[in-house]
Amino acid sequence: MLRSVGLESPEELFSTIPADILLKDLLAVPPALSEMELLARFESLAAQNSAAARPSFLGAGAYSHYSPTIVDALIQRSEFFTAYTPYQPEVSQGTLQAIFEFQTLVCQLTGMEVANASMYDGSTGLAEAVLMAERVTRRRKVLVSPALHPEYLRVAETYVEHAGVELQRGDFDEGAGLSSFDEAGVDSETAALVVQSPNFFGCVEEVERLAEVAHKAGALLVVCVTEAISLAMLKSPGACGADIVVAEGQSFGVPLSFGGPYVGLFATREKYARQIPGRLVGVAHDKEGRRGFVLTLATREQHIRREKATSNICTNEGLIALAATIYLETMGRRGLQEVAGQCAQKAAYAARRIGEIEGFSLPYSAPRFNEFVARAPLPAAGLLERIADEHNITGGLALSHYFPDRPNDLLVCVTETNRRSEIDALVAALRETRG
Repeated sequence: MLRSVGLESPEELFSTIPADILLKDLLAVPPALSEMELLARFESLAAQNSAAARPSFLGAGAYSHYSPTIVDALIQRSEFFTAYTPYQPEVSQGTLQAIFEFQTLVCQLTGMEVANASMYDGSTGLAEAVLMAERVTRRRKVLVSPALHPEYLRVAETYVEHAGVELQRGDFDEGAGLSSFDEAGVDSETAALVVQSPNFFGCVEEVERLAEVAHKAGALLVVCVTEAISLAMLKSPGACGADIVVAEGQSFGVPLSFGGPYVGLFATREKYARQIPGRLVGVAHDKEGRRGFVLTLATREQHIRREKATSNICTNEGLIALAATIYLETMGRRGLQEVAGQCAQKAAYAARRIGEIEGFSLPYSAPRFNEFVARAPLPAAGLLERIADEHNITGGLALSHYFPDRPNDLLVCVTETNRRSEIDALVAALRETRG
């Protein structure tokens, strides 16, 4: 083969790669394991998942929710479990119908008019939304809320680094815990405002006000949701004036799984449908009037010319989107509202109890859903470590992990899976450990 392409050695195939980053040593791959040894290894790794082994109050983009057993039972059927993606749509009717149902549910939840077949996860969905806003408006400046999940922001920065899009950060109201944008800075060069609600600190943003600010300048409003269960309680982003809505759908029956695989939701206004990344499934009828599902849009370079593609690296998470669809259909509107209500009520109880501990405070006054920031009288990282060691409780996330200037702040998340006794145990542990 080398002779056929005019080369002397395999190394010449990689001559364009800088020598200083080429791997010259063998990969550190351990020797093969027997099936018994491999199962034992997997079990030991699974045992490290503290969210399952002890009470946990972690959130920050990955949430512990109960998933009905029907979800696993159905997605493990071979016709779903082995299907990859509908490259031959005419023989993928079951897969396409499931995707169509998923898109319909996403539209209902977000209050938007059209949704795609899903994204890799919420963070890549957000990055694609930024690029889409640039395509729609033909503007290069995007203003981003400082209360956006830091990892989502890093993904967006990576996507736009060489795309000519300039990300600028807005301001933050330290009293309310909400995003604020200088209206003078939202000008004719602004493609979009990007905001997360509930934001990274758990506060529900004033989305309608931000939509007015964006639209006054001819910009779009992109709303990101990391805790999708909140869509069952809060006014939908679409009803608040959002132009693009992205969300992480992990809360819908998808296990935590150490961070993936998850599923991103992506929805927008119908007038922007042709700028949406990824795939979109629609309904058609054959010449005999029979209904069929079709791949209406597939704007990837695999399907159309590369320069016309809306995204060259996105795809749909078929199996995970199916799990979310089954969860949503099983729970129904009332079931989702019940889960959301329990999350909000239990979080309110936890916040009140923690705020009553001497030396602790709740710094933000804005409404919250199921996460909130608590300010401790000592560094949060050490406090949480002691609670884990001495009380076997994962008490939350030390915000110093992302914000070194917030050493005493911790982010606490409460879902329907946290019993009142667990919340009381957390409060007692914080009270005991604070000194």
